[in-house]
Amino acid sequence: MASRPEAGPAELPGPSSRVSRLPVTRAQQKRALSAGPPAGPPQQKRSRTGLGPGGARAAPKAPLRTGGPAAAGKNDGPRKAASVPAAQVGSATSTAGAKGASKRPPWDLRGQVRDLQEALEQGRERLQVLEREKQEQSQRLQQLQRELGERESQESSLCARVSSLEVEVAQVREKLEQSQNKVKALEAEEQRLKAEEQRLKAEEEQRRQERDEAWGRAQALLQQLENAEEQLQELQALRELEASQRSLLAQREEHIHLLEMERRRLHNDIQELRGNIRVFCRVRPLLPEERERQRGMPHLHFPSQDTRSLVLTRPDDSQLGRERRAELRYDFSFDRVFPPAASQEEIFQEIQLLVQSALDGYPVCIFAYGQTGSGKTFTMEGPSPAGAPESRGMIPRAVRHLFRGARDLAAKGWQYGFSASFLEIYNEALRDLLLARGQHGSELEIRRLAPGSDELHVPNLTWVPVESEEQVLELLQQAGSQRSVARTALNERSSRSHSVFQLRIQGLHTARDLRCTSSLTLVDLAGSERLEKSGSVGSRLRETQSINSSLSALGLVISALCNKEPHIPYRNSKLTFLLQNCLGGHAKVLMFVTISPLEENFGESLNSLRFASKVNECMIGTAQANRK
Repeated sequence: MASRPEAGPAELPGPSSRVSRLPVTRAQQKRALSAGPPAGPPQQKRSRTGLGPGGARAAPKAPLRTGGPAAAGKNDGPRKAASVPAAQVGSATSTAGAKGASKRPPWDLRGQVRDLQEALEQGRERLQVLEREKQEQSQRLQQLQRELGERESQESSLCARVSSLEVEVAQVREKLEQSQNKVKALEAEEQRLKAEEQRLKAEEEQRRQERDEAWGRAQALLQQLENAEEQLQELQALRELEASQRSLLAQREEHIHLLEMERRRLHNDIQELRGNIRVFCRVRPLLPEERERQRGMPHLHFPSQDTRSLVLTRPDDSQLGRERRAELRYDFSFDRVFPPAASQEEIFQEIQLLVQSALDGYPVCIFAYGQTGSGKTFTMEGPSPAGAPESRGMIPRAVRHLFRGARDLAAKGWQYGFSASFLEIYNEALRDLLLARGQHGSELEIRRLAPGSDELHVPNLTWVPVESEEQVLELLQQAGSQRSVARTALNERSSRSHSVFQLRIQGLHTARDLRCTSSLTLVDLAGSERLEKSGSVGSRLRETQSINSSLSALGLVISALCNKEPHIPYRNSKLTFLLQNCLGGHAKVLMFVTISPLEENFGESLNSLRFASKVNECMIGTAQANRK
């Protein structure tokens, strides 16, 4: 009996991977033998054009999956270890189906039954994987529903408290008005009583007989006066209570404001203690087509219980005499290291407080550095700005966090305005990505904001006012459709330019006459690549040379900052000149260095990590908030 083939990942075979066969009875076999060979033409071999027997086109091979939205699917980006590699499933199934279709004769019922049993087992395994995913999603949905219920209950309790306070204030005001009316009435009554008393004195001699009655009326009036005095005292107490409540309310508002300012100060003190220039390292996971030629990542090591270290190892081919080292080891340490299984949400949680500093008036810059194909664009933008929420990159998540923070601060008297721009640096030329397709704007240049000022800007650049996260996502889609990308030998969709997204933020607190202005700059650098590996020629060659030249200029700037040289060569490249405001010490800077997991890219990964280590050692000064 033939050995049973190894079962692939849980996936049912499709029509392109297996030829369906019906069971053949013994009677049919006898008739087929007695009838002799079939009268049709002989079976043809599969031609190189992909046509099968009878002119039918052969089943297409499964396309190689890339980091784009069509191939990534629901869980694109850094995938979990439990996910099933779809490329292996398709490959194993199509191989088994093709083998069974070419070797099993019609009378091999046992082989057909084994094929069907294997398909059934694969379907069951796939069903179990889907059931586990369904349970995880259900648990996540229940957790979100519980959090939503808690938020709604908190909001309803606060609304009820506010309503009750408003009712109490209205009641106090009504009582105050009633008391004032009574005071006026009592004052008039007092005047009338005084006049009556004068009249009684004048008539005392004439009306001695009516003294008793007058005395009784006088006693009644005195009692009314006492009551009026008591009411006056109560009114005075109410006025004092109202004044104390107003004073307490003013004290609480001042206390809340002081707490908010203290929170901002402590928050930014924490960021400064961590360093105004920080470095995060991220290792992207292996793609399905890469798992076929590389099993695991033995050259990358992530020390347990240490989220700040990364170790690269490789065999040592050098030999001195009889001594030979087992391997070379390169240790690196950064502010945070993210293994391939890290999600986009987990990474954003680490930069969330840095993004919050932009609302506090601090300029913030985040940029991604690494070789081509290492996952920079996925980290910054995700598969697409409007893709699945769990795979969105740092730019959409940062924008959403800022708009939510602005809405929360509106309750404390702050009003924020936002405007966005998006440009790329292609072959040392600035391009406005927010212009309408086919529209040609004026040539863009980097200028100083004013004579003698160190602050730079780009005149004639398009700035679009935005009021919601959805508007920013539309701008990101528009810019992404116009960005310069091309296919190279190293990357299916390689960015051929440096993209710079900037969000200007203006805050105003009218009651306290406070203002703050800041900016959030998010940069997706083009990937460095070697000419012999990229196979670039013609325009691709010029693009590669321009990219590598600007990245080299960035390295020179970082080296000069680390060495505290008196002259920093910002003007050597449009990229470094544009980032001068960020690298010059006035902003809080974070760099993502992205690493490819392939052993063949060991040299490029080592160079990227060494550059990131140099950036991590840089001291660029203390960031300053722009508040008045």
